[in-house]
Amino acid sequence: MTQPRLPRRLIIGITGASGAVYGVRLLQRARALGVQTHLVATPAGILNVHHELGLDRSALEVLADQSHAPGDVGACIASGSFATDAMVIAPCSMKTLAAVAHGLGDNLLTRAADVTLKERRRLILMVRETPFNLAHLRNMTAVTEMGGVIFPPLPAFYHRPSTIDEMVNDTVERVLNMAGIEAAHPQEWQGL
Repeated sequence: MTQPRLPRRLIIGITGASGAVYGVRLLQRARALGVQTHLVATPAGILNVHHELGLDRSALEVLADQSHAPGDVGACIASGSFATDAMVIAPCSMKTLAAVAHGLGDNLLTRAADVTLKERRRLILMVRETPFNLAHLRNMTAVTEMGGVIFPPLPAFYHRPSTIDEMVNDTVERVLNMAGIEAAHPQEWQGL
């Protein structure tokens, strides 16, 4: 007997690094693809969403199917028994990267990331900083060794994007595809 497929579920974290557009666009695109989303935005993430995109907390939270406060460590996404396809932190600050790298599940965002890793699910960190120092690089290595994916939102220029939106959309499609969302359609390189 075949078990019914659970709905596609994606946890999206937004932290205080620059690049809030990636988290917002992930929420919008996941909804368009019928993927259930669970949002955790840190206070600095909310500040950046407001500064970079002009959205307040309520305008951000309405983009997700369910929004969770960072202090709510008893939320469903804090348990491995709550099945998800993947978790994406977009953007991911160096503070959050360090917490994930060292297993510091001291808030819901880092606890959900820890759960994602321990359950051997896909964790994608869209790290936003430049240049990197040695601590950043070591933390990225640690997360990679634990099975996470470090995915800086670097645009591909070989498709000749003409707008920032095109660059953001292409990156978001690649991330959703990497998260196992088959309906995502990143542009494929067709060769020269």
